[in-house]
Amino acid sequence: MTTTTLAVLVPLLPFLGAAAGLLLGRAAPGFVRPLAVLPPLAALVLAAVVAARQGGGRAIDAATQLTPTGSVPIDLALHLDGFAVLVAVLVVLVATCVQIYSTAYLKDDVRYPSYAALVSLFTSAMLLVVYSGDLMVLLVGWEIMGICSYFLVGHYWETPEARAASLKAFLVTKLGDVPFLIGLFALAADTGSFRITKILAAVAHGGLDHPTLIALLLLAGVAGKSAQFPLHTWLPDAMAGPTPVSALIHAATMVAAGIYFVARLLPVFAASAAALVVLAVMAAVTMIGSGLAALAQDDIKRVLAYSTIGQLGYMSGALAVGDRGAAVFHLLSHGAFKAVLFLAAGVVIHAAGTNSLAAMSRMGGLAKRIPDACWTMTVALLALAAIPPFAGFFSKEAVLVAAEHTAFGDRDVAPAAAGWTVLVAGLLAAVLTAAYATRLWLLAFRGRGPAVPDHGRQPAAMTSVLWILAVPTIAFGLAVGVLGDWFDGHALTPSLATAVLSTGVGLVGGLVTYGAWRHTTALAARPPVGAVAAHPRAEPALVEAEAITSHTAAYGTIAGAPDPTDPGRLLLGPLHRHAVSGFHLDALYTAAFVRPVQAAARLVRFLDREVVDTYVRGAAGTARGLGTLVRRAQTGNVQTYLGALLGGTLVLAIAAVVFANVYAGA
Repeated sequence: MTTTTLAVLVPLLPFLGAAAGLLLGRAAPGFVRPLAVLPPLAALVLAAVVAARQGGGRAIDAATQLTPTGSVPIDLALHLDGFAVLVAVLVVLVATCVQIYSTAYLKDDVRYPSYAALVSLFTSAMLLVVYSGDLMVLLVGWEIMGICSYFLVGHYWETPEARAASLKAFLVTKLGDVPFLIGLFALAADTGSFRITKILAAVAHGGLDHPTLIALLLLAGVAGKSAQFPLHTWLPDAMAGPTPVSALIHAATMVAAGIYFVARLLPVFAASAAALVVLAVMAAVTMIGSGLAALAQDDIKRVLAYSTIGQLGYMSGALAVGDRGAAVFHLLSHGAFKAVLFLAAGVVIHAAGTNSLAAMSRMGGLAKRIPDACWTMTVALLALAAIPPFAGFFSKEAVLVAAEHTAFGDRDVAPAAAGWTVLVAGLLAAVLTAAYATRLWLLAFRGRGPAVPDHGRQPAAMTSVLWILAVPTIAFGLAVGVLGDWFDGHALTPSLATAVLSTGVGLVGGLVTYGAWRHTTALAARPPVGAVAAHPRAEPALVEAEAITSHTAAYGTIAGAPDPTDPGRLLLGPLHRHAVSGFHLDALYTAAFVRPVQAAARLVRFLDREVVDTYVRGAAGTARGLGTLVRRAQTGNVQTYLGALLGGTLVLAIAAVVFANVYAGA
């Protein structure tokens, strides 16, 4: 087969698996798991073959007109460059691992067939975004991911947290999608095409009439999809969904789509220096704010959620300084270690019976109960903290080096102000990242107290994928020297000064957190606190769902816990109460947008029911009254009708005589 044919099959196979899974879910349940695992596994093999054939060389393009529009045509187009083929491999690798993991995690879930089909459809949509060479076709995948996330985040729809989280995720991302769609049409109007290659060619020849407006409109959609400030608030709440869904969203699909989109169209954004500065400021606020919030969270998955927001901020920062190679490099390495972190967190929650770090810190022996999750999570946290030689170190250094070159004027793609903003924020975020990674590890695996309830050995389907994903977490960064051709042909190796500085501040953050933990462990002798839903024989998904519900019941919130032994509370001081709530952005949005919209809706309902409906009811009542009067005259008696006819004739005759006399006298 040709490379183009293989590339078409990569998103098609998960789509067919999703369709077959939905059709056979009830009729032949024995086929559901094979249909969930085999199509993405086959797509992974094909994606690897496509990547090997493309080889980081010249981009492969193929297109056929999808439909005539009368103006700007829409093409079913493929654009396979080094970025696309590598990201596609990541997507199907993580999706395959998630499907394998889910066979055990949701073993007895009655909604597993629809869940597995939605995961496959989600994967297919992301692959469509990755391979697409036409923005309208890309938009189809973009929107399908949005609706899939709504259903998957709300999988535990019986719990109020899941229902609210799914609705919030859908509405916030749609809020960004509206200007995003306008930006796409404006871009096509300026360049005359939706084809990415033609758009980039037009931009290279100065074909954009409104670069800043278009870039800012597109950035709104990117901020929503990739959870960047100020549209990031949906992502922490989305942790109410199953853990495998969190791994898929955070590592390889939805949040990566926005970053990938900007990387694809970076010349469009680079045409406006103002847009790059806006992107740099957005990335800086996101990195620092999410780091502080992660240091205050009690839910282990919310820590990882804010971590994802911060790492996406690094990718946005790399794009803001005009280096899409560094951005995609960090996207790939982050996808590997973040998938490990979330899937390992699912094992931890199942073993501990809770998602509360405060409760885990008062349990003993958790690391020994789940050695696979403990070791792989340790490796992934080291990669997250950018400790060499793990993948996160090399990719984060690529971002900081790009910012350094822009700040000192060695590159002129972006303003120096953008470079300095990203560099300073990146170094501060490195301290915070190491701090919350250390805190998570200490509270989860170095707890003191009664032994963790024995849930038995974790299923092989859940632990094996952790080691599979740990391989790129460890080794992907070491391959940086041979991947230059895949990333625009420029080196991504770290510089000595930046590497020493960023690693040094990261170690300082980790050591300070360790010291704070040692200081607070004296308080851990108090009775255990926390919401523990320990069911040794229950499936992991049930344990997680009950842990989410009981956390809110115990602490009054899904985010924090009144735990005096938390080193994050000591480090943040008075800032802790603000950080734990995400700096009250949800409250601000509720006051500024939600309540006014609800008030306007109530006003419209009042006007509709009490004013408009009054006129409608009045018109209906008048017609009904006239009908009643007329109905009374319809007696069916012939004599009555004749009498009325003669009476009417007499009245008309008298009226005629009167009018004749009046006119005669006049």
